[in-house]
Amino acid sequence: MQMGENAAHHSHHQAFGVAIDVPSQNSSKCFDDDGRLKRTGTLWTASAHIITAVIGSGVLSLAWAIAQLGWVAGPAVMFLFSLVTYYTSSLLTDCYRTGDSVTGKRNYTYMDAVSSILGGAKVKVCGWLQYLNLFGVAVGYTIAASISMMAIKRSNCFHESGGKNPCHMSSNPYMIMFGVMEIFLSQIPDFDQIWWLSIVAAVMSFTYSAIGLTLGIIQVVANGAFKGSLTGISIGTVTQTQKIWRSFQALGDIAFAYSYSVILIEIQDTVKSPPAESKTMQKAAKLSIAVTTAFYMLCGCMGYAAFGDFAPGNLLTGFGFYNPFWLLDIANAAIVIHLVGAYQVFCQPIFAFVEKELSERYPDSYFLSKEFKIPIPGLLRSYNLNLFRLVWRTCFVILTTVISMLLPFFNDVVGLLGALGFWPLTVYFPVEMYIKQKKIPKWSTSWVCLQMLSMACLVLSIVAGAGSVAGVILDLKVYKPFKTSY
Repeated sequence: MQMGENAAHHSHHQAFGVAIDVPSQNSSKCFDDDGRLKRTGTLWTASAHIITAVIGSGVLSLAWAIAQLGWVAGPAVMFLFSLVTYYTSSLLTDCYRTGDSVTGKRNYTYMDAVSSILGGAKVKVCGWLQYLNLFGVAVGYTIAASISMMAIKRSNCFHESGGKNPCHMSSNPYMIMFGVMEIFLSQIPDFDQIWWLSIVAAVMSFTYSAIGLTLGIIQVVANGAFKGSLTGISIGTVTQTQKIWRSFQALGDIAFAYSYSVILIEIQDTVKSPPAESKTMQKAAKLSIAVTTAFYMLCGCMGYAAFGDFAPGNLLTGFGFYNPFWLLDIANAAIVIHLVGAYQVFCQPIFAFVEKELSERYPDSYFLSKEFKIPIPGLLRSYNLNLFRLVWRTCFVILTTVISMLLPFFNDVVGLLGALGFWPLTVYFPVEMYIKQKKIPKWSTSWVCLQMLSMACLVLSIVAGAGSVAGVILDLKVYKPFKTSY
């Protein structure tokens, strides 16, 4: 995701997912060329969707990432990632239609595009990566939400004791609370009506990012100087090897903050034509990546300027800031609300995929298909309870919660997810699809340049992944399962 807010946009399509056969002369009035209702999205709605999807909890680890890399490399790396993401997403926009960019067959999702353009084993690989990434996101969100809930509790505890009490507490009860909420929410059978969640998530992510930014600026003014150095965290604060691993991990954190390719095609599917959807979408990508990068630079650099080497892994909960404590509470509450919705938005595609696969495999199973109508007092409609859905979704949420309790390291998990998803989903598949679509000959200049870009990003991904794994291993040395306290 921003893992988050993505799949909120999946919902829009299912609502219109009814294929209607319409004689072609009428189709121009209220239906598009594929027989679905006319799409109404514009440059502005598409940009808003991308910004919603991208600016998520990843923004909070950027000050830490810049602190590892320093004033020179930090912003440079961020700028580089934004360019690569913009370039590959403009390649991806051409894959929305197979063949011709105006009349070709539409692909509604990222996997549809991979299957219609590349086909074969690559589709399976893409599916596995995408669903693994979504699963990882669910774990990352559980950890992030519990940290923010604890931060509210701790900031009030600090405030009452005048900072004398260290206020140690365990994250487990908070993860369990979050899990219980998600078990209830995950029983919502279809997510057609979730567009409002995307709006809430967007408002919340701007709220907490803006508070983080403001507090950073206030802190810099209070310090009377910009902290930090050109080369990042100094040897002495960390050892030479730690410095190297942490710099690698910072790359993963930044990659994670830019990953939205997985939902680009789903967003493009909401855009009206003419002009060709790919034209509108390229403008939207340019606009939204520019806005996001400016915002990230501000948040990351201000956080680093405020704390220097000691920039916390999560800007709002690392207790660089103690006051004004009510403002921090608002920011952390906004994060929790955002994540509660974002978790659902991310898991719904996994739920739908598993349920569809199984019902196709065992069409006659009573357990899979029987729905019990349960009347809800006060509501007109009754709730359809399906035993399989109840059992499977509950188990899924319990699994993500248990894994989160075993691995409560926000930064490492974010870095690892960024590293895993970045190369294959943001670079490799878009490049391969583009080469195949445009029939670029092997060993031609553009083919070689595209392959070099892909290789360079693969190396980045491997390095960032290694850094995050090293981070997890270092954390595990001093760690007892289910016993983490802050």
